[in-house]
Amino acid sequence: MISNSQIKIIKSLRQKKYRLQHNQFVAEGDKTIIELINASYKIVSLYSINSTIGSYENGVNKLTQVELSKISNLSNPKNSLGIFEIPETPKIDFDKLIVGLDNVSDPGNLGTIIRLCDWFGIKDLICSLDSVDCYNPKVVQASMGSLSRVNINYMDIENIIVKNNITVYGTYMKGNSIYEEALIQKGIVLFGNEANGISLKLTKLINHRISIPRFGNLQKTESLNVANAMAIVLSDNSRKSIEK
Repeated sequence: MISNSQIKIIKSLRQKKYRLQHNQFVAEGDKTIIELINASYKIVSLYSINSTIGSYENGVNKLTQVELSKISNLSNPKNSLGIFEIPETPKIDFDKLIVGLDNVSDPGNLGTIIRLCDWFGIKDLICSLDSVDCYNPKVVQASMGSLSRVNINYMDIENIIVKNNITVYGTYMKGNSIYEEALIQKGIVLFGNEANGISLKLTKLINHRISIPRFGNLQKTESLNVANAMAIVLSDNSRKSIEK
């Protein structure tokens, strides 16, 4: 059984202000929950239609499918839902390549971006303070466990760049082709808002403008989805790192 007060608290975590107030977030699905547990995220409570989640059975609250649907954020609830504490974020390693997001607002995009960082070995992701929260349930779902393997900091990106004298690569419609750009080993690659791109205050700090050339005959496509653009940029940069 689950009480009405528990349901109310869990559902409140859909909103950022309550996630910050309780320092907790929701994760759904056995795979994501197990990955967070294995990454030493602190469990607050676990709910499942089964008595175990994978091999984990310590304190699982068994619910019916109907009860689980009352607390789930999904239209088709998965078998389990976990409440975890939001961990402290490790310090940023400025000696390696960092990805920066300037006001990326779509949860699905951020979730995919976190997975891309995980796939291409990017350890540090810096988000502007107005970017979507990485503990938004839709972001957690879209990241599919990669959230536990990428360090995500929300900061004043302008201040971080100036303070640490970071080389900045900005992604634009017009710039040096990523296919002609030298291997980027250190610095920050910035990606901007889905509709407006990189803000003017950060544009003035860009050292290198890079772009993805269009190959269509008409070249009428306005832009690429930010997550798709990142996939291309990180993929090509990774290719250069293994070329001999």
